[in-house]
Amino acid sequence: MEEPMTTQENAMDKFDFLLGDWDMEYNIPKSSMSEPGTGTASGTFKRFLDDKYVTFDYSDSPAEGQGQAHAIFVWDQKAKLYRYWWFENSGNFDQATCNFLSDNALFLNWHGSLLVQSFRAVEADKSIMRMEHPTPEGEYELVMEVIFTRK
Repeated sequence: MEEPMTTQENAMDKFDFLLGDWDMEYNIPKSSMSEPGTGTASGTFKRFLDDKYVTFDYSDSPAEGQGQAHAIFVWDQKAKLYRYWWFENSGNFDQATCNFLSDNALFLNWHGSLLVQSFRAVEADKSIMRMEHPTPEGEYELVMEVIFTRK
């Protein structure tokens, strides 16, 4: 059984597999939510404010339209889970709660939708983010997959 987190710094150590600069390739399959597409982006995960927070800064390629976003993760000691806020330069924003179900595997539940998102390390310098949506059959359909390769 996993030992409970006792300090915020220990809780934020779980993000180590995501820290750093990343090149990103994303694939959007045809789904009930969108038409198919692909694209590229770059992003950086880093700690700040005495390692109490992890931020993610995202920018897609100029060909994609220069979408930018800023995200913040924090450990909520009282609720014993991570909180996540996502802000886009379009003015859209959302929040999620999340937790690590195993080492190097972070799962998010978005508050404004039924979307489920995960980040999983598959190699030392490669992680995969998947966004999924439930189907009427009780399964999940992939709506986006992003391959993160460390720069």
